[in-house]
Amino acid sequence: MKTKRIRTQEDLQKSFDIRKAVFVEEQQVPEEDEFDEFDVLNEVCEHILVEHEGQAIASGRLRVVDGIGKLERICVLATHRSLGVGKVIVLGLEEIANDKGIERLKLHGQTHAEEFYRKLGYETTSDIFMEDGIPHIVMEKVRSIV
Repeated sequence: MKTKRIRTQEDLQKSFDIRKAVFVEEQQVPEEDEFDEFDVLNEVCEHILVEHEGQAIASGRLRVVDGIGKLERICVLATHRSLGVGKVIVLGLEEIANDKGIERLKLHGQTHAEEFYRKLGYETTSDIFMEDGIPHIVMEKVRSIV
């Protein structure tokens, strides 16, 4: 398994294809809600891609909002969900946050993934709310810069 920061439009498109498969097709999120103005390559928003046996299988992004690292668009193709790829994505995004000197992280997690994020050190800090018809919670983590 190989994780890399997305630096090219070609890799960004691979990320978009994974997000479309997971969020738009599988979870029925409207495409206009899934893709936004932060889907560009810049310093405010960085994207990562995970490849396995030459195939792009997972992606995520880290967006800096008021000095806080917001983990977003974390997704893994259904065919590869039993390989521990979600953890690889989160750790990759945390590494980017570390490189940027960001200690505080947050995410809007789907409620079915709450325990997964909790095992990675995130704490639930909100009540359940709906995003695109899917129940979510806000989770946060404060970490030391290495």
